[in-house]
Amino acid sequence: MNTTETDRDWLADLRTAGAFLTILPVGGRNDYRPGGLAAAAWCFPLIGLLAGAVGGLVYALAVWLGCGAWLAATLCVAALVLFTGSLHEDGLGDFADAMGGPNRERRLAIMHDSQAGNFAIVALLLLFAARIGVIAELGTPERVGSALLVAAAVSRTAMVIVMRLLPTARTDGLSAGAGRPGDATTISAAVIAILIAVPLLGFTVAVAALLGAAVPAIVLAAVAHGRLGGQTGDVLGAVQLVAEFGALFAVALLS
Repeated sequence: MNTTETDRDWLADLRTAGAFLTILPVGGRNDYRPGGLAAAAWCFPLIGLLAGAVGGLVYALAVWLGCGAWLAATLCVAALVLFTGSLHEDGLGDFADAMGGPNRERRLAIMHDSQAGNFAIVALLLLFAARIGVIAELGTPERVGSALLVAAAVSRTAMVIVMRLLPTARTDGLSAGAGRPGDATTISAAVIAILIAVPLLGFTVAVAALLGAAVPAIVLAAVAHGRLGGQTGDVLGAVQLVAEFGALFAVALLS
C-alpha cells in the first residue's frame, strides 16, 4: 500500500525534529526546508519522550548494577547530554554569558561567540548539580523514569510555546530560519505533553509538573524579551533546560 501524503508529512516532521533535537542519524540539523522546524514542532514532546526514556533506562541500569542514587543520576544526566548532543546546554551557556552584556547588540554578539565565559560555566555547573540532585532525590527507577518522561516532553513543549509567542531576536541564525509554529502546531504539542503527563503521574502531580516547567520558562522568556528583544536558538535551549528542571523539581516535591 502506498504511503499517503499525510503519512509522509508526519514522518518528515519526526525526522526533522529528531535530527535537530538529538544525535540520531536521521538527517543533518540544517537539512530542513525554511520553516520546516516550526512545522515539525508539534512532535517535539514525542522526541522529548524518547530522550526521557533514554535517561530513565540509563538510571535503571545503573541502579541494577549496584550504583547509588547520586552516581546513577550523574550517569543519567550524562546520557541525556550525549543523546541531545549538548544542544540545550550550549544554549544555556551562551544565554548566561549574554546577560552580562551592556546592551542588546553586545548581548546578541556574545551569544554568537562560541567561547564559554564565566557566567556560562557557573550557570551550567549549578544546573548540572541541580539536575543530578533532583533525580537522585526521586530515588527509585520507577519514579525517575516517569518523571523524566514527563519533564523531557513538557520542557520541549515549552520551547514550542516560546517559539510561538516571542519574535526572533535577529533576522539571521537558527531560530529565524526555523520559523514560528502556528496555533494548531503549538496546541498539538501542548495536548501531546498533557496526554503524556497525566497518565504517567496522575492529575495532581502532572499539573504540578506543568506549572513547575511553566514558571521558570516564563521567567527566562520574559528576560530574553526584555534583554534581547525576542528569542534565539540559544534562548530555546535555555528554556528547555530550566523547564525540565522545574518539572522534575515539582514532581520530586510531591512524589
